[in-house]
Amino acid sequence: MKNDVWTMVHTERAALIHDLARLDDEQWEVPSWCAGWTVHDVVAHLIDTARTTRIGFVAGLVRARFDFDLQNARGVERERGASAGETLERLRQVAPRTSTPPAPLDSRLVEEVVHGEDIRRPLGLVRSYPQEAVERSLRLQLRTLASFGGAKELMDRVHLTATDADLSLGSGPEVTATALSLLLAVSGRKAALTDLAGPGVPELAAL
Repeated sequence: MKNDVWTMVHTERAALIHDLARLDDEQWEVPSWCAGWTVHDVVAHLIDTARTTRIGFVAGLVRARFDFDLQNARGVERERGASAGETLERLRQVAPRTSTPPAPLDSRLVEEVVHGEDIRRPLGLVRSYPQEAVERSLRLQLRTLASFGGAKELMDRVHLTATDADLSLGSGPEVTATALSLLLAVSGRKAALTDLAGPGVPELAAL
């Protein structure tokens, strides 16, 4: 099981590297779907999280006085190269790594899939993600409290139904969309709300 997760993570890293290699410098500076970050910033964040170990995460959080946003900002500043090419090379170097912060292993899939879309969507790039990677990411987000970046609190407020998978989660007014669009919506990506349908959409919009 553990090896399967890392295989999927490494597949996503390789796919993103392939897409990034085709971008010009202007595209690297396009605002991503991750609020306040450019495409270049999101790539730097992915490098930082790929390097992060359990001990390193805790030490960095202490230095940031337990401010997750500050810790992430410092990571982006540290790993963002002087040029897009330098940052891309750093991503290539860390792509095979299997280090992780103190979090469920499936969180590595969430990072790669959601941030992959943060980069691809504003650039008009399309990836057909392995369904297992998307479904596992969605299930983890719905087991994780909002204070830790998830959406567990939604489980008794909306009923999420994937239109492209045998996946139905939660209770309440229904929301339907592809599993990927549901994942992005519960991960706080407001731009994904236009992909959703059903009476429960306002609940997700209120996140």
